[in-house]
Amino acid sequence: MPTPPGGYEVPLWRALTVFRLASLAYVCALAVRDADRYAHPYAVGALILLMIIWTGATAVGYARPAWRRWPLLLADLGVVMAIVLATPWVVGRTALTHGVPTLGVAWMAGPVLAWAVSGGRRRGTVAALLVAGADLATRERIGQSSFTGVILMLLAGVVVGHVARLAASAEERLQRAVELEAATRERERLARDIHDSVLQVLALVQRRGADLPGEAGELARLAGEQEAALRALIADAGPATGSLPDGGEAVDLRTLLGRYASTAVALSAPASPVPLPRRVAGELAAATGAALDNVGRHAGGRAWVLIEDEGATVTVSIRDEGPGIPDGRLDEAAAQGRLGVTQSIRGRVADVGGTVRIVSAPEAGTEIELSVPRSQR
Repeated sequence: MPTPPGGYEVPLWRALTVFRLASLAYVCALAVRDADRYAHPYAVGALILLMIIWTGATAVGYARPAWRRWPLLLADLGVVMAIVLATPWVVGRTALTHGVPTLGVAWMAGPVLAWAVSGGRRRGTVAALLVAGADLATRERIGQSSFTGVILMLLAGVVVGHVARLAASAEERLQRAVELEAATRERERLARDIHDSVLQVLALVQRRGADLPGEAGELARLAGEQEAALRALIADAGPATGSLPDGGEAVDLRTLLGRYASTAVALSAPASPVPLPRRVAGELAAATGAALDNVGRHAGGRAWVLIEDEGATVTVSIRDEGPGIPDGRLDEAAAQGRLGVTQSIRGRVADVGGTVRIVSAPEAGTEIELSVPRSQR
């Protein structure tokens, strides 16, 4: 079953509640031990009662995802800082000078951990600095032990915030993996249904009508092309993604160009993936599609597409057996406003830093080479 949103953070919130209860118990134990040394013991008792009530309130509040928002986070920080700032009066400067601990002790780290779990390292660091500043403001003399407490609180905010972000990232990746698995299973189910019905009908039409003259033969040819295209579609699980050496997201060019393969278009590609940045791969595939559209309109017959991975560059070659392109025809078409080659092919490739080379001769077909750099600067 998929993990519910925020599911990986639930143990962290529960651990925070356990920490606050345990630290509260420690505060109560110290209060009983030092009761006769406090300047205002009844005020200390009232503050401890407030700490007990607030600990229960935060335990209930943080248990509900909808309440883990700024109102409760700010109120939590404000209550704890107020109790810390009240320490000099209720405990007394004399008692603090003689080593009596402040009321907050470990309990005041509660909002720091709550901010870290809810917002990561930065938010945890901000809360730690605020609480530590309030604690230092209550002391007449700041020694090494005071700074040790501040450093420990900062470390707690950073470490817990980092763990919380890792948990959230792991949950997102798991959710994507579950969605991908569900989509793959649905694709496989549809592929089985299509294979048992549509593909078999198209294959039958292609076989029975291949030798028929006229429009019947043309329909059979079209049925064969659609069968090949449909088989490629249901076999394609979507663009394979990965990462480039510079950390960017990559797409396997073979997957994008595989959609153009049919009985009229032969695709040759390396056995290993050909990763390119997503934008580069998309523009190169679109330019290839535009070139194949031109083949279909002007050349007819078959076309051959070759993918060459040359390390620093990737080249896609499209070759046909058509009548070729007469000299000056491309410039004439551009002057007439027909910008298929200029914009759809050359423009797309140029936008990603690539080059286009067109070789054509009368009655010798046309070859278009699209070369793009693998790394984008």
